[in-house]
Amino acid sequence: MKAIADFIKENRKRAGLTQEEFAMRAGLGLRFVRELEQGKKTVRMDKVNVALAMFGMEAVPGRKEFE
Repeated sequence: MKAIADFIKENRKRAGLTQEEFAMRAGLGLRFVRELEQGKKTVRMDKVNVALAMFGMEAVPGRKEFE
């Protein structure tokens, strides 16, 4: 989640949006955006994808590789 958190935060700032403005434009709650940018784990991948869609991206399920 850290990579997604960093991506959202960096691109939101680059777009000149506050967390509140971003949340409103994406149709997400401010609390969710704050927690997402902090890297808090979530099972709401639908909401994560709404946030990523603001920048033309999408998270897709994948297989975790074990070393």
